[in-house]
Amino acid sequence: MNNSTPYERCKNLVGILPEKPGVYQFFDKHDTLLYVGKAKNLKKRVTSYFVKEHEHAKTRVLVSKIHSIQHIVVNSEQDALLLENNLIKKYRPRYNIMLKDDKTYPWIVIKNEPFPRVFHTRTMIKDGSTYFGPYANVRMSRFLLDMIFQLYTLRTCSLNLSNTEIAKGKYKVCLEYHIKNCKGPCVGLETEEAYNQTINDIKNILRGNIHEVIQVLTKKMKLHAEALQFEEAKQIKEHIDALARYQSKSTIVSPSITNVDVYSIEDDIDVAYVNFLKVVNGGVIQVHTIEIKKQLHETPEELLGMAITEIRDKIPSNAHEIIVPFMPDFLLEHVTYTIPQRGDKKQLLDLSQRNVTYYKLEKLKQLKRVDPERHSNRILETIQKDLRLSELPVHMECFDNSNIQGAFAVAACVVFKNAKPSKQDYRHFNIKTVEGPNDFASMEEVLTRRYTKLIAENEPLPQLVIVDGGKGQLSSAVKVFTQLGILDKVKLIGIAKRLEEIFFPGDSIPLYLNKTSETLKVIQHMRDEAHRFGITHHRNKRSKHFIQSELTSIQGIGSIIAEKLLSHFKSIEAIKNASEEELTKLIGKSKTSVIKAYFHT
Repeated sequence: MNNSTPYERCKNLVGILPEKPGVYQFFDKHDTLLYVGKAKNLKKRVTSYFVKEHEHAKTRVLVSKIHSIQHIVVNSEQDALLLENNLIKKYRPRYNIMLKDDKTYPWIVIKNEPFPRVFHTRTMIKDGSTYFGPYANVRMSRFLLDMIFQLYTLRTCSLNLSNTEIAKGKYKVCLEYHIKNCKGPCVGLETEEAYNQTINDIKNILRGNIHEVIQVLTKKMKLHAEALQFEEAKQIKEHIDALARYQSKSTIVSPSITNVDVYSIEDDIDVAYVNFLKVVNGGVIQVHTIEIKKQLHETPEELLGMAITEIRDKIPSNAHEIIVPFMPDFLLEHVTYTIPQRGDKKQLLDLSQRNVTYYKLEKLKQLKRVDPERHSNRILETIQKDLRLSELPVHMECFDNSNIQGAFAVAACVVFKNAKPSKQDYRHFNIKTVEGPNDFASMEEVLTRRYTKLIAENEPLPQLVIVDGGKGQLSSAVKVFTQLGILDKVKLIGIAKRLEEIFFPGDSIPLYLNKTSETLKVIQHMRDEAHRFGITHHRNKRSKHFIQSELTSIQGIGSIIAEKLLSHFKSIEAIKNASEEELTKLIGKSKTSVIKAYFHT
């Protein structure tokens, strides 16, 4: 049995790797491809897998399985990126990220053939045809096609209209010709040159160059008007108006931004979402979002570089400027990356970011409906990552104190399991040992009582405990957990209300979570639940005290009778309206006479 480490098995191969850009492939002992990666420097990148302790378990498992390495040297970083993308799509290695297949998205195709057809498709065939899209939904592609067929006369048949076949004279015009939807190229009634001019106009429309098409049509309209061909001129004018209406529906940012691509990314625990906007002549003419399944906790820079390569492969672009939120890990030749801080380009980046955020939220809503358990696990993994927890916080508890100038001091403990409230486990506490308004001492009492009981009854401890308050409240919690010997078993944090600061024991610098963070939302939910639950108990206790005080003020009614009346009738009004028979049965005839006399007076 071979007990050698992965580095010992592969050190000869690692040692001869060149310090050049390229692609590396990891294989297991069965020669199964495990992983494909790209590198600016092959030797440094591959060596890093073997000479450091990896934080994530999946990476450690991958490294443990490596038995052989192959590499391919390329000329540039861009070549490495493209080759990596192609190899991943071809072999689909287990430990590589997976880009969600978008073959179901609609495209508009201009077929590579004489007198090209223009139609809607969901399948790309690499036969030299020109594809536009993919479009976010079929409604958009249908709208564009309808507009194109209203503006231009195109053939819809699938005949072979080569010059040789037309010359044979075996075709006849069909109904489409008679209702003026086709000009009859099949019988030589329309030249290929004239038809191709129409196709060029359509390509310009689909590329967003509508202004150029309008200019050409305007010249034609004027020529027809000068020749007194008013019907033809009117028809072209209608086409111009239709194009102008379509152009007005595009999101206009700035006419000075002529041809740029925009990318933004939303990174989650196990997936990432990348949005793409294509901007031509100041208008957004195309929007597309892809989903990436992560495997080895890839960085946002790696994911963005992979997504840009994938999208540009599917949606050809001649843009030489790409707007991004940060620099991806690999550069593209003849392309400049821009990270805008203000102005029109920043507005474009913000628009793309909003699109990808909405896309992510929709996906999460779908996941919540379809697979609630996976949705809960994803949230727990997010909390674990954000708060640097050693295990999933399946069981979380949050504490809050309530009092008015120290009077009627109470505390509340709310319990969340699988990131959802577990209301049957909520607990109230009446503060017993603290005099006056002392939140720190009250927190110590409540935590001591709660966890002393759990330990004594051998009940499971939570993975995370949250105290509502800043450093002072957290210090009280640390003191209690240290005394109980559970400080290293339970993760403690404090949340300060004003700036939503998260404090950790022994760290004076707070953690600030993004306002849209799911972790912060869960913590806020727990804090608000603890506050609500505590305030409700505080009001009930205060109300009960005032009612009992009024009853004991009656001559001849003591605290025991008052408690009995309050427990049974719940309110002063109910006691006042109770029948003599009810009261007598509960507290006897003489006390009933006293009560009736008091309320009658």
